[in-house]
Amino acid sequence: MSIKWTALHEAAAAVSNLAEIPPEFRTPDIRNFPIIMRDTGGWRFAMARDGVDDLAAMMEPAIAALLAIEAQGGPTLPAARALWQEFQSARGALLDLVPPLGIERRR
Repeated sequence: MSIKWTALHEAAAAVSNLAEIPPEFRTPDIRNFPIIMRDTGGWRFAMARDGVDDLAAMMEPAIAALLAIEAQGGPTLPAARALWQEFQSARGALLDLVPPLGIERRR
């Protein structure tokens, strides 16, 4: 999951560039999400793994379409901004899987 998570954020950086949005600072909870979820285990880890797969499945064709439009000289700004918002929303839902303080993680 770590490799896919990193690749998603690299792809999202390209989208933010097309959307003319400044580069994002990745907080520790974002950077460490795969490790946190692996250590948490159980249903949260399973949902996180599936959610990362779903997010990748959504981003891959959308980015391909954006790059095709850009290659033809078409406008990408509105679509890139919409994709950026969708990425942010989906990632936020995944980050909500991180257990609150006080809930022990599996070791």
